[in-house]
Parts: sequence; structure tokens; C-alpha cells
Amino acid sequence: MASNEADPHGGVPAASDRPAFIPLEANPELMTTLLHKLGLSTSLQIHDVYSLTDPDMLAFIPRPALALLMVFPVSAAYESARLAEDSLLEDYSGKGPQEPVLWFRQTIRNACGLMGLLHAAGNGPARQLVQEGSILDKIIKDATPLDPVARARVLETNADLANAHKSAATQGDTEAPAATDDIDLHYVCFVKAEDGGLWELDGRRKGPLKRGELGKDEDVLSQTALTLGPLKFLERGGGDLRFSCVALAGSFD
Repeated sequence: MASNEADPHGGVPAASDRPAFIPLEANPELMTTLLHKLGLSTSLQIHDVYSLTDPDMLAFIPRPALALLMVFPVSAAYESARLAEDSLLEDYSGKGPQEPVLWFRQTIRNACGLMGLLHAAGNGPARQLVQEGSILDKIIKDATPLDPVARARVLETNADLANAHKSAATQGDTEAPAATDDIDLHYVCFVKAEDGGLWELDGRRKGPLKRGELGKDEDVLSQTALTLGPLKFLERGGGDLRFSCVALAGSFD
């Protein structure tokens, strides 16, 4: 939700005609409600992740965990590492069902929480648990054959998505900031794709980032995934420990 996040390369702020959303609180109940309203099966929900290193705490999460979302303050160290890595990459232009992941470029200001949820629900096994004919189902089907620029327009122009997000974002435990406020928090999502890869999905980057390979029985909370993904991510960001995580996994109900 960083103030310049509407620009996918972290440059200048988005043009004034770009939409802005109320920032989404990292609240598992709120996020679960939004995902279900968009069309994800109620067999899945969002869970708090209280530790990335304590096996006893991780044991509270139903397995397999299908996606891990991190929310963190955008620091100077993180921005420096992001820009340095992106400078070596080409802009992603992938499209079509043959791509290992469905990635969305973020052009909606303060929508990084929503982007994380879309990436979590639109990839890996979760994608098979999206209800036919739902808002999310339509977004996935419309976006899959398109390049990243056209995909972004799908999100920008979807009134049902905007309304569902607004309803959820105004129901948090804390007073919601304005959609146009500058927020220094940001979300990234880690998923295990059908190709067995661990992917970092962030709409501010130049494209999806494959961070390594996972074994058949390894999920996003496995030791391999945590080492390749969020723990390495924190290391690249300068070791700032002010972050929180939630995971998409089976429902307790």
C-alpha cells in the first residue's frame, strides 16, 4: 500500500484517472469474508501466522497452506533491494493458460492487500476452488488470455470487485484511512504453483518471481518454502522484523 505503489515499477505516482481503494486491513476474518464474497469456496479461509520459525506455532495452521501473504512497512532498504533486483529483469509479458502463475500488475492505488488475495486465490490448488460464475471466476477467465496491461484494466473496471473490496475494507477493527491516503505498508504473496515452483507475486514488481522449487509434499509453510521465500525476503529487505503474515488454508468449519 505504499504511496507510489500504483506505478508497477515504483516510479512516479499513478495518473489521476487511476482508481484508488481504501487500504485493506490484515485481518483474517475480514479477508476471508472478502474472498468468500468474491467466490472462493468456504472450505478455505485466511489464518493468522504467528511465527515463521517456531514449528509449534506453525502447527496451528491447517495443511497444506496454499498461499502466504506478508504485510510489511516499505523501508529504504527494501526499496533499494527491490529496485536493484528489478533493474536486472525484463518487463513480464506472459499471458495465457500455459503460464505457471496468473500475475496482476497493480495500477489501483492502495490495493496491495486485494492484489495479494487475488494472487493467493487465483493460483495453485486454490484456483480449482473458485465457484463457477462468481466475481473471481469471471476475473480469472477474463484476465488469463490478456497481457499484464490489459489484465490491470480488468481489475480497474470491475465494479463488483470494487464494491466488494470497499465493503470489506470499511469493516476492519481500526478506522479505515481514505483511499487517497499515503500508506507505507505493502503486501506480497507467496504461492506454490502447479509447476512445483515457489513464486513471489507482487503487482509492484516487473513480473512474477520464481524463488525456487518445492517438493511434492512441501507447501508454502514448509521449511524449504520459508527459507526460499519470506525469510530470504526479510533478509533482502535489511532484516526489518516489523511484519505480519497470514496464510490461505483449509477452513476450521
